[in-house]
Amino acid sequence: MWLDRLAGGQASTSGPSTPQPGSRPYSPLPRRTSSALSPYVTSQRQGHSPRSSSLSLVSNDSSASLLSSSRRPNGSGLRQSSTIPDVADSLETLEKLLRPHGGGGEGDVEKQTSSIVDADIEFDVDFGGLSLKDLVSSQALEDAPVGIRRPQTIREYEKDKSKFEDLHRSIIACDDVLNSVETNLASFRNDLAAVSADIESLQARSATLNRRLGNRKEVEKALGPLVEQLSLSPETISKISGGHIDESWAKMLSDVDRRAAAHKKKASSGSAQNKAAEELGPLLEKLTLKAIERIRDFLVAQIKALRSPHINAQIIQQQNFLKFKDLYTFLNKHHATLADEISLAYMNTMRWYYLNQFGRYEKALGKIKLHVLDKNDTLGHEDTTRIAAVLSSSRVGGPPHDAFNLGRRIDLLRSKNQAALSSYLAEEDQATHYLEVPFRHFNLALIDNATAEYTFLATFFSPALSLSQISKNFNYIFEPTFELGRTLSKTLVGETFDALGTLLCIRLNQHFAFELQRRRVPAVDGYVNATNMLLWPRLQVIMDRHCESARQLTNSLPTKPTRSAGDQAKMTAAPHVVTQRFGQLLQGFLALSAEAGDDEPVVASLRRLRSEVEAFLNRQSQSYGTDKRKSERFLYNNYSLILTIIGDTDGKLAAEQQEHFEKLKAAHREES
Repeated sequence: MWLDRLAGGQASTSGPSTPQPGSRPYSPLPRRTSSALSPYVTSQRQGHSPRSSSLSLVSNDSSASLLSSSRRPNGSGLRQSSTIPDVADSLETLEKLLRPHGGGGEGDVEKQTSSIVDADIEFDVDFGGLSLKDLVSSQALEDAPVGIRRPQTIREYEKDKSKFEDLHRSIIACDDVLNSVETNLASFRNDLAAVSADIESLQARSATLNRRLGNRKEVEKALGPLVEQLSLSPETISKISGGHIDESWAKMLSDVDRRAAAHKKKASSGSAQNKAAEELGPLLEKLTLKAIERIRDFLVAQIKALRSPHINAQIIQQQNFLKFKDLYTFLNKHHATLADEISLAYMNTMRWYYLNQFGRYEKALGKIKLHVLDKNDTLGHEDTTRIAAVLSSSRVGGPPHDAFNLGRRIDLLRSKNQAALSSYLAEEDQATHYLEVPFRHFNLALIDNATAEYTFLATFFSPALSLSQISKNFNYIFEPTFELGRTLSKTLVGETFDALGTLLCIRLNQHFAFELQRRRVPAVDGYVNATNMLLWPRLQVIMDRHCESARQLTNSLPTKPTRSAGDQAKMTAAPHVVTQRFGQLLQGFLALSAEAGDDEPVVASLRRLRSEVEAFLNRQSQSYGTDKRKSERFLYNNYSLILTIIGDTDGKLAAEQQEHFEKLKAAHREES
């Protein structure tokens, strides 16, 4: 299309050229060479010479027009034509058009001027109110075909130039970054290859080390026990020889003992020994002798500490002996004679310790004031008159007491307080007590200390000593202390006629025996049995004395009534004072024998005393003479009083006594 226009512009034919098919219609002006006078030529660019080619719509180096016709809103179909390249200056072209050509005639001039006709001048063009400059600078290529661009202005070129320069710099920067990334990636690849090589090397070394470790473990498993038997660490030797004796010292001693036993067993078996075993033997022997020496000095120092004044032996036993019980076992194993001497020294020390401590305690208990009950406090000691029921009112003695009423004395047996009275409190006590109070405190303290000592002996000297030997050592230690306790019991009950107090001591002693069985201390059974051998016979003596007093009271009564009928009528059927004493004494015995069996001596004693009291009441009922009704009422009232006193008592023996007196009461009630 541009070639057709270019060809049309060079032709000298007049009139409009025929439009090419498929192309847009040409301008209504005839195609001709652009000139400065053509209305389609844009004005000159500012800043350029008028003789330059700035009148052309394109630059000189352009080969195609960058301007095309613009479709205006008014529907104008005008198209701006572009000049061809290498067009001469506009003034020269104008001169050529106005000047006749040399060598040509008028026909040529007419021919050249005949191309401009009236139709070319008298045409009407609608520019939409725009000047030629505005029309040229407007967007005239809106409807241009795809691929056709208008030429850029210098301003646009400069603007685009800066954008392209920025783009170029960005591309260069991106290129630099990409080069850096490429360099880093190449370096990373090289480093990754080096790391991979290092990992392979480490894997190879790890496999080698694992193989070596497995081999070493197999060798250590095979040679470890042998090396352990044939070596001693310098720390063990220095610790055993001069270190402080503590728990770690005892552990090292046990290790040395184990090695010595293994070495001795191997030597006795007759097997061939290597040089290391031969060198280890003398070292173990010397170390064992040194350990024996140090154990002897340690135990002797602890035994001496037991002789210090105001020392608590149990603290030393727990902290300094029991923590190192293996030391005595080691000593008895390697030097039995020295171990026996140490044991004997300990027993002598503790024998003195307990005798001294309980001797002082017995003296403190001896300062406690006690009620004195003698033969005047027996059941039938008072005269036969029923005027006074006061006990020994004319006798001058200690503070008043009741020899037949148990009262709150049984609380001592039922008390859950297992602490013995201290020496200081015993010396400061100003109250008067019955004999069971010092008996309980002394024996309670004795069995507590005996339990602690027996437990210590069985723990510290076992398994070096057998249990039978430990029991012998215990008896050796406590023999003088047990003798002191028996002497105290004999002093308390030897001269007393307190039947309830003596029976209370028996029950306390039985409770001590049960407690020792629960604590598993059989070594004190001998002392408990010996105490029972003191208490039971004395109780029988007291009961015999009560029976004898009741018998004497019965024998003192006449077999026949000696009073007149008037005196007999004045006699009352109220219970006798002996009946009330017997009822209270019987109630005390039954309360203290709630868990007793039928084989106890107290059962036979109560039956004998009951028979004597019944005989006395029967003899006393005969004093009413022929008044059988009053006599039976007297017996009924006495048996009813006894049954009332013992009615709240529990136990097998109490049930038997209640049944017996219930029958007597019922028999005399029917007759009365």
